[in-house]
Amino acid sequence: MQLPFPLAEGPEAVAAETGRKLFAGQSEFLKGVVAMSGLPPADRIEVCFAGRSNVGKSSLINALTGTKGLARASNTPGRTQEINFFTQGPELYLVDLPGYGYANAPLAVVEKWQRLLKQYLSGRQTLRRAFVLIDTRHGVKKVDEEIMKLLDSAAVTFQVVMTKADKVKEKDRAKILDQVRDALSKHPAAYPEIVLTSSEKGDGIATLRSIIAHLD
Repeated sequence: MQLPFPLAEGPEAVAAETGRKLFAGQSEFLKGVVAMSGLPPADRIEVCFAGRSNVGKSSLINALTGTKGLARASNTPGRTQEINFFTQGPELYLVDLPGYGYANAPLAVVEKWQRLLKQYLSGRQTLRRAFVLIDTRHGVKKVDEEIMKLLDSAAVTFQVVMTKADKVKEKDRAKILDQVRDALSKHPAAYPEIVLTSSEKGDGIATLRSIIAHLD
């Protein structure tokens, strides 16, 4: 019997090549958006990346695009309050959502960003999938549940990407994955497959590229 939310398998050669070609194109920072009026034209498909502060979001985007320093990690968790758009060739936007789960930002700032996030998730027709990043060392935390509920209510399909998988021994990984699967079973918008990655080692990057390349 197959486990609910199995780990995504590595892509077959043709699918892997499609993903490689997509991400071989030029990757560039386009703009940071602080209001819906600033969104770029919805002229191509887009995927967004959400994750709590220090989950390794910038590292993952840099590994995907093969461009060091494309997405910059802020030294202060929750510092970046913009939705950052990157072009990936002429066909795709990669969208970096602000890190969540920070305690130091003023409440008004948090509320403003949450409003913007809700508007973006609910109103962006070209958004094909959200990738919710979960640190393999910690599993799903309360703040992750909040973003998942938001994605449920916006009816945006989201897929969990486990980061820093190389930091956890294989024998300990199963327990964390059980916890993640249990959490995902409560969310109707959760895509039924988990991607295990390590930006440092390159694990799972080809799989994620292929997944993104085959969204339509």
